[in-house]
Parts: sequence; structure tokens; C-alpha cells
Amino acid sequence: MGDLTDKVAIITGAGRGLGREEALQLASQGAKIVINDINLPDAEEAANATVEEIKAAGGDAIAVFGDCADTADSEKLFQTAIDTYGDVNIMVNNAGFCRDKTIFGMSDEEFDSVVRVHLRGHFVNMRNATKYWREKAKTGEQVYARLISTSSEAMLFCSPGQPNYAAAKAGITAMTLGTAQLMIKYGITCNVIMPRARTDMTNQGPTAAMFQAPEEGFDLWNPENVAPLVGYLSSPEAANISGEVFVVWGGRVNIVQRPTLDKFYDNPEGGKWSLESLHNSLGDYFNDDHTPVVDGFSVPPQ
Repeated sequence: MGDLTDKVAIITGAGRGLGREEALQLASQGAKIVINDINLPDAEEAANATVEEIKAAGGDAIAVFGDCADTADSEKLFQTAIDTYGDVNIMVNNAGFCRDKTIFGMSDEEFDSVVRVHLRGHFVNMRNATKYWREKAKTGEQVYARLISTSSEAMLFCSPGQPNYAAAKAGITAMTLGTAQLMIKYGITCNVIMPRARTDMTNQGPTAAMFQAPEEGFDLWNPENVAPLVGYLSSPEAANISGEVFVVWGGRVNIVQRPTLDKFYDNPEGGKWSLESLHNSLGDYFNDDHTPVVDGFSVPPQ
């Protein structure tokens, strides 16, 4: 089950946190691991430590440093993987960070930097992976390929203190589901995970208290709980799963239903709406008993 022997996996932001656990998981299934992280001293130290941990367990891994959202660095990452291992089969986009503010207090830099790392960081690596796989498939070669994107429930709950992060994660989800439709004819799967886990990002701000480790018992928020789903979606057994979104945490996987159209109204007067006809139709629905949608981040019981 889940055999990835000789498969090659690239994981961004894999020095620590979720990426590290995903790297260890895929390595335990036999994959050769290419760890990407930013070229800063603490990140390089963490990535190299993860490489050594994989090797100590009998696996094979390398670290490639650079900016996941930079076109040249992304191309270098992909080419290094091919030069070292001869192929790329699994692309896990994981890297990211937060700059939380409400919309009226957020600077241009705080918005642009988060969107850049998350959304553009997914885009450039997805472009490299899908282009490579498509070209292989067009030659008639059998392609084994899995793309896994990391989104967040911030896009579902529309976190009011994360307009940059929530928007980026919504973009990642839409981009991945569109890519899934494009690549399925080549037998290539593309899926999205929305993890709940204790990471560098959740250890700060209002979520820090929520994700604390318990003094005893099962640790719901341990990032290692997320890794098996990544391992499964990367496996041969998941060949029929594509274009899906999963919330994963603790011992739970929740399949996210795609947005659907709800109640509709036709203009009873026919043709173009007037303000009066709109109010006559919508006013009954949005009457004085209607409560505007204001969702906070909620955690269903385990």
C-alpha cells in the first residue's frame, strides 16, 4: 500500500513544520525527496537536518535552496531534481507565511508579499511540473504524476484578519481545481489539502492558543497527522482522486463540497430588473429576521 519506490517528490517549505512531516512520510513510502526552502540560515539548517534524518532512516534526499515564488529559483529547483534523480513525479506546494492585519490596516507590502509567496509560489512550481508532465505524456511515455496544493479554511471562513492570506488560498484552490480538469486526460491528479496543524504560522497571533499541544492524550494539531493524507494522495491507490479539496487534522479527513448555486429568483416583470422588483423578490428572503453571514473560525468536535 502506498509504494512510491523510485518516485521523485519535490516539497516546498519542507525544512520544518508540515513540509518536514510530508517529506518524512513520502520518504517512508520509498520516494526520493527534494526539499526546497528559502536560503536563510535557520531555514537551511532545518532543511539540511531533515535531509539527514531521511538518510539516516535509509532514504534518499537533497536540499535545494531558493525562493519558491521566483521563476529562476523554481526552474533551478525542478532542473536539480531531474539532474539528480532523473524525473519528477510528485509536486507538493507547501511553503508560506502570514502577515495578518485587517483590511483597513494592511499595507501594500503585507498584501503583496503573502499573495506572492502563497499564490505565485504555487503557480510557478505548478507550471514547471505540469509542463514537464504534459511534454512527457505527448511523447507517448507513461507518466506517474501527483500534484498536491496547500490551501486553508481561511478561504472558506474568509478570515477577517487575513484578507491577504484568505485571498491567496482561495486563488490556490481555484487554480489547482482548474489544473486538475486540464491534466486528468494525461492520468495526472491534482488535489488540495487544507490542514489544521501547529506550525510556525499558527504559533503566532490569535490561533496560537487554539493549536497548543495537550499535556496528555492525542495531539490533534501535530503536523504529522496531516502527512498520511499527502502520502495517500501521492500513491498509486489514489489514481482516481483528482480535483478534490480535503480538510485534514487529527484523525479526521473532511471532503469539502464545491460551492453550489442556492435559491434563485426570476424577475416577475420579465426582462431587466428594477430596484422595486429586486426588493420585492429579495426583500422577503433578506427580511428583518435574516442574520447576515458572519462566520468565525470554528472547530467541529473530533
